Amino acid sequence: MAVVQRKPLLARKQFAEDKQTKDMDYWKHVLWSDETNINLFGSDGVKRVWQQPGEEYKDKYVLPTVKHDGESVMGCMTAAGTGELQLFEGTMSASMDCDILKQTMIPSLWKLGHRAAFQHDNNPKHTSKMTTALLKKLRVEECKVSNIHQLCDVVMEE
Repeated sequence: MAVVQRKPLLARKQFAEDKQTKDMDYWKHVLWSDETNINLFGSDGVKRVWQQPGEEYKDKYVLPTVKHDGESVMGCMTAAGTGELQLFEGTMSASMDCDILKQTMIPSLWKLGHRAAFQHDNNPKHTSKMTTALLKKLRVEECKVSNIHQLCDVVMEE
C-alpha cells in the first residue's frame, strides 16, 4: 500500500472542497487528461525475489531489458465522451507536452465550446513555464488537481 504524504492529501482535499458545489453543467465542460505507458512484454514494475546474500547477480535473478518495450499514450475524456489519443515514445518533456496539447488535447477541448476547462495532474511537465504560457496564450482555463488518481478517495471521505 502506498503512503500518502500529508501535503498532497491536503491539496486534493482542498480541490474537492472547492469543486464540490459545482453543478453538472460545470463538470460537463471539463476535459480530463492523463498519460500512461503501455508495455508489450509485461510489467515494468518492481519484481521481488528471495535470494541468499551474494546471489543478486545470478542469472536466475537478473531480468533482461528490452529496448522500446512499448509506447506511451496521452488521452482525454469529458462527461460527453472521449477525446483523441496521442501516442509517443520516450519520456515526456514540457516541449513534447506542448506539442501534444496543440495537436490533440486542445482540439478535443475546443469541441466542448468556449467554456471548457482543461484538467491536468500538476506534473512538472504540465506546470512548466512553457506549458503554462501555451495555455495562457490559447486562453485555456486550467482545472488543476494534485493527483487525479486519488481524487475520488478524497471526495468519498466527505
